[in-house]
Amino acid sequence: MISFSEFVPVEGTPIYLQIMRYIKQGLVAGTIRDGDEMPSRRTLSALLTVNPNTVQKAYRLLEEEGLVSSRTGAMSTVCAAPELVERVRRELIEGEMRQMVAAVRRMGLTREQAAALLEQLFDEEETL
Repeated sequence: MISFSEFVPVEGTPIYLQIMRYIKQGLVAGTIRDGDEMPSRRTLSALLTVNPNTVQKAYRLLEEEGLVSSRTGAMSTVCAAPELVERVRRELIEGEMRQMVAAVRRMGLTREQAAALLEQLFDEEETL
């Protein structure tokens, strides 16, 4: 069963989107795998102290994306084919990078300055 013990809600973002992002990040990181069981909608809503309809919306959207499979009377499970996980990885990375580019532009950095800073941070990270 997928644990939401490390889920930390963030102010200003709808909770259903945060639930979806948590699942997607777990898939990309490998902490959530194909076939893992999702908590029931009622259990998760109680755990996160949110309206059950909020959890229902997150699950429904995950189902529409093909990341979760639900059957009446059974637990919902994660569907994580390798090509689907790769698509999610690219989607998450592109989203983060777009936010970074927008922030860098707002702060007045040029493309070259931003690229140099990225290189420097990559190098620093490798030495940790």
